[in-house]
Amino acid sequence: MASGIFSVFDDVAALMDDVAVASKIATRKTAGILGDDLAVNAEKATGFLATRELPVLWAITKGSFLNKLIIVPLALLLTVFSPVAIQIILVIGGFYLAYEGAEKVVEFIFYRSKKSHGTVKQAMEINPEAEKAKIKSAITTDFILSVEIVIIALGAVLEKSLLIQIIAVSGVSLLATVGVYGLVALIVRIDDVGYKLIKRSSEREILSTFGHLLVRSLPRIIKLFEIIGTIALLLVSGGIFVHNLAFLHTSFPQVPLILVEFLIGMAGGILVLTFVKGIKKVIALRRSQT
Repeated sequence: MASGIFSVFDDVAALMDDVAVASKIATRKTAGILGDDLAVNAEKATGFLATRELPVLWAITKGSFLNKLIIVPLALLLTVFSPVAIQIILVIGGFYLAYEGAEKVVEFIFYRSKKSHGTVKQAMEINPEAEKAKIKSAITTDFILSVEIVIIALGAVLEKSLLIQIIAVSGVSLLATVGVYGLVALIVRIDDVGYKLIKRSSEREILSTFGHLLVRSLPRIIKLFEIIGTIALLLVSGGIFVHNLAFLHTSFPQVPLILVEFLIGMAGGILVLTFVKGIKKVIALRRSQT
């Protein structure tokens, strides 16, 4: 009886070792996309009123958890029954990310004088629908990024048993949500830390200096994440196209891969953006004629 119990403990220990190794491999493989995920979602979770930042971030985090609950079992099933469907889903998602990235670039080049960060905040204060729309956009973008994270993590542990695959991929998914949105929460509340340091700095001048530095740095950090997030959208989408469309993977052997991914992502985004704007013009024209 005792030997049977110890045998179970040995099996559990061996399983945990395998899970730890598999999770480490999967996390290493997804490290790059997790960095892009952080940049994109930090940009998506900013631009709200200070009193709404954490509630909005919590709404996006819950949406991200729901995304993972849908994607992980679906990815496991598709890997077994229809691997081609995974590539199709990734490419479709890549076009969505490329569209978002290209739209931001076009807005920056042609419409930046007409739009400001303050204007966005005022719009969300007056119209809660603007806040809901941005939350929905953030959750949709998270879904596409989550698909890639799960697929990459799953690809790294395909040779393992099904149980280890489930545990490892679920662990990476949980890390992606908790880690990314936990860091985003810290970033968007950095000014609160600064204000608290300033209030407590009556006897320590260094605290006041550091507090003012944190307060002043937040807008710059947000702006930086807006830029990094846009670049990440184009790089991620371009990477999806390059790695899932064979003719693109070998088309530019002399050009650095990161540049190829960026340019292909931008090209795909402009293509979708042009198509969407064309459809909108046709719809508007038909409405004006009726």
